Amino acid sequence: MPMAFSGLFLNPIALTRSFLAFAYFSLAASMVYAMNDLADAERDRLHPVKKLKRPIASGALSKIDATIVAIVLLAMSLTSVLFSQKFFFVLAGYVALNVAYSFYLKQQPVLDIFAVATGFVLRAYAGAVAIEVKLSSWMFITTLSLALYLASIKRLQELRLQGTEGRAVLKKYSAKVVERYADVSAVGAILFYSLYCLSEHPNLIATIPLVLFGIFRYWYIVEEERQGESPVDALYGDAPLIFVVLLWLGFVVYEFFPKS
Repeated sequence: MPMAFSGLFLNPIALTRSFLAFAYFSLAASMVYAMNDLADAERDRLHPVKKLKRPIASGALSKIDATIVAIVLLAMSLTSVLFSQKFFFVLAGYVALNVAYSFYLKQQPVLDIFAVATGFVLRAYAGAVAIEVKLSSWMFITTLSLALYLASIKRLQELRLQGTEGRAVLKKYSAKVVERYADVSAVGAILFYSLYCLSEHPNLIATIPLVLFGIFRYWYIVEEERQGESPVDALYGDAPLIFVVLLWLGFVVYEFFPKS
């Protein structure tokens, strides 16, 4: 997103640096998932879906092999210091946050949702650092609000579908309060994105209805189709949502496309 909103998506240097940043973050995120799955293996075996899909819980990968994989992935991601020292520190912050999440924060109400959301903000910030542009304050607060919305919806669906057995922290939540978190976060994402368009890029005002439709459609998927525990699955499984996201991206690319 920083590359798109800075208009550098045709710049070969920015493209290369963004690709490298993506690769390094993928390595770090994969290490985090391996570590988290190691910590959650026993609980995941009680989950109707995770016990089949997660390699450690399903028995497809042993804990020793998973530990080796995590160590190798961490070592590879640490080579990002050769790419950019500032990017390396952002990546290290992301890893540290997720280590804290896996072993402590995910058991703390509210902090767990903010920890997940902060991971997405760090991704956006790392993208800006990689191509050496400033992360817009609007992008920061909009990304945070949207990530809080998705994280809240994830917790809400976990509560609805598995009750309080899926995660220890769910015993400290009620569906009503988590739904309020999601409502506030959705309103914040829409409001801040709209203010950004109105103040910085009036040509993007036409995308505000697309964002509204996307939020509404996602709520429909959550409420009527009982999805949302996995935002990626919800997106990939819904053609209207995919279409509106692609349409929004088209508007953004057109707006920031270098004008001759």
